Amino acid sequence: MIIRKKFKFENAHIVRGCSSVKCRSSVHGHSYIVELLFESNFLDNGQMVYDFGLMKQNMKDLVESFDHAITLWSEDDASYVDDMKKHSDRWVELPVSPSAEQFSRVIFVLIDRLLKLTSTKNGEKEVKLNSVIVHETATGYAQCFSEDAYSRAMGLLRLSEIKFSEEVLNDFNDAKLLEKMIADEIFINPKSV
Repeated sequence: MIIRKKFKFENAHIVRGCSSVKCRSSVHGHSYIVELLFESNFLDNGQMVYDFGLMKQNMKDLVESFDHAITLWSEDDASYVDDMKKHSDRWVELPVSPSAEQFSRVIFVLIDRLLKLTSTKNGEKEVKLNSVIVHETATGYAQCFSEDAYSRAMGLLRLSEIKFSEEVLNDFNDAKLLEKMIADEIFINPKSV
């Protein structure tokens, strides 16, 4: 069985090297919709694959870290990256260009790592992230599966290379969330939310 949880965020970026002149040369924004799809052949004590209420904690923080922020590519012109950081309290720096495709990969890696580090308390079994869909516009989206997320051909993604501004980290329920994920710390789901 597959379940789906939607999130949304507003974000600005430039996608260098793309075909569209406006997209590669001007800061612009989108109203993103993100769909997280989870799968399992089992149901928990509440007859669910994974309680949607549990997703409103760390998973929500990770996806919404991009909200009202500018997303920067660490390989972009250093003066541009520095200026954007100087003039925006909320920014995320990625080791890949912030296209819809790469957003779906980054979010997949973040959520997949968190899920694998999470100890469940309500009978959940073999829950895994099936895919992540990132809608950049009403008509265009990218869908990432595990083989895409961890594809070297699409650019290696290391959690340690994803950087959030202090303002973004301060919005997390746990400001050390990413540090804990990098250190492989176990997260324990609450018995009730």
